[in-house]
Amino acid sequence: MRGRALLLIALPLLWLAALASAAGAIYCEHRARELFIQLEALNARRDNLQIEWGQLQLEQSAWSSHAFVERVASTRLHMAMPPPQNIVVVAP
Repeated sequence: MRGRALLLIALPLLWLAALASAAGAIYCEHRARELFIQLEALNARRDNLQIEWGQLQLEQSAWSSHAFVERVASTRLHMAMPPPQNIVVVAP
């Protein structure tokens, strides 16, 4: 009689444990998929930012080139090189 009573208690508990384990596995798989989607979105954003960074570096090198600075100085600011007799070299 005692073995039968123990079986009547253990069987529903084991059934609930199996259901809880299955629910936990389903939740973990769902969460892993959500995190993978988030990871892929962040990787795409990183790639876009790296492309933008490269474009900004190219733009900076173009804006800081000697020829560009000289052209802007002469056209927009109306600057010109002084004659050689007006140039003074200061030694340290």
